[in-house]
Amino acid sequence: MNEKTTYEIMKNRELLKGYHGTDVGAEPTDQAQKLPSISCLKDRKEASAIPLPTEFQKLPITTNLWDLIGRRESRRKYNDERLSLLELSFLLWASQGVRKMAGHKNPVTFRNVPSAGSRHPLDTYLFVNQVEGLSKGIYHYLPQDHTLEVWEARGDYDEELTRALCGQTFASSAPVLFVWSAIPYRTEWRYSLKAAKYILLDAGHACENLYLACESLGLGTCAIGAYDQDSLDELLGFEPGPSSEKDYECAVYAASVGKLS
Repeated sequence: MNEKTTYEIMKNRELLKGYHGTDVGAEPTDQAQKLPSISCLKDRKEASAIPLPTEFQKLPITTNLWDLIGRRESRRKYNDERLSLLELSFLLWASQGVRKMAGHKNPVTFRNVPSAGSRHPLDTYLFVNQVEGLSKGIYHYLPQDHTLEVWEARGDYDEELTRALCGQTFASSAPVLFVWSAIPYRTEWRYSLKAAKYILLDAGHACENLYLACESLGLGTCAIGAYDQDSLDELLGFEPGPSSEKDYECAVYAASVGKLS
């Protein structure tokens, strides 16, 4: 291992560490300086949105946690059957659904997954191939009212998505691909330099809830960390490259979902 690689590994390892005594006297966070935060919820892009059904009692959900944890595994082979809109709705609710909100100007959300300081830096995007009631396209989840908006009405993204996922065709051709993005400043406002660690932990919480929710419905899912950053960000319409803007957004995690073969 050469010196440059060793240095980069050492630098990345610092993300894994928590608080140090040397943190005393560091620059105050934006929250401590009473600077305005940004919302943990994105504004709706379009005037209209697609309401998601919530009659989850109609789903054949397995609730035995012992069984769910014991059976949980990554599954990459799916059949051609469509997901129902109710199934997709349940997966979105389980992985990022809002239970309640507090505050007015910049409301705090309490969701079905934990988040450091309840900052919830993640947004959920869907590449939909086979879901009843939805046309093929790219969608964005609006957790505040549990709806979907069309992010981009195009169904010709197959080759671009496969390239962005480093050739993982099982994921690009899955009935649904979840992609979680991060808007880092939501967390940086409170935690400054420690935010990157917490954001990645938050992504893990969301994905594990997706795993358990899929398992409870007899669906398969597979987490994906291998993707080309620039290609996936471009496909989702995010600004390329590093940025210091408070609304900067980038993809951080993905997961394919489908019915089992």
